[in-house]
Amino acid sequence: MALGAVNGQSGETKRRDRVASQWQHQVRFDVTDPAMAEAIRRKAPDAALAQLFEILASHRAAPKCQFDAFAEYVAAAEEHDVENYPLYQWTKTTIENATKKERYLKSFALYVDDREVYAKEIADSLEANLQRFVTSGLITRLSKYDTNPANNPQPPRRTGERG
Repeated sequence: MALGAVNGQSGETKRRDRVASQWQHQVRFDVTDPAMAEAIRRKAPDAALAQLFEILASHRAAPKCQFDAFAEYVAAAEEHDVENYPLYQWTKTTIENATKKERYLKSFALYVDDREVYAKEIADSLEANLQRFVTSGLITRLSKYDTNPANNPQPPRRTGERG
């Protein structure tokens, strides 16, 4: 009998659990109302957002607008050497596209303790506590991502792209 089978887990399951625990996670959410998105971006004292901000504070989490994050990435690339920023062209094209800009202005990544990614347990708890806002309709999409490259799209290839 496998050592892990004694407590109900096979050795393979334990190995998968150990490997999975090495990945960091991030929780993201979208809202549909542009005014609500702007209030979240500005951390405005809006009564409709008070509970959301309370829950985020209890997790030491802060929302980061995806559009703002993209714009900061482009600005950093342009200030330094764009060759060192593999997603520069894709990101710049994205923020210059009006339709995509509208979408990403309503999309937020949650940073915990100023970290972009964090332990699965933290992400699970945050996700569970935000479910009520999906039910109420404030949040239209709530998702959790991990840093495992197999679960994420890879950067686009730079075909013939020159500085």
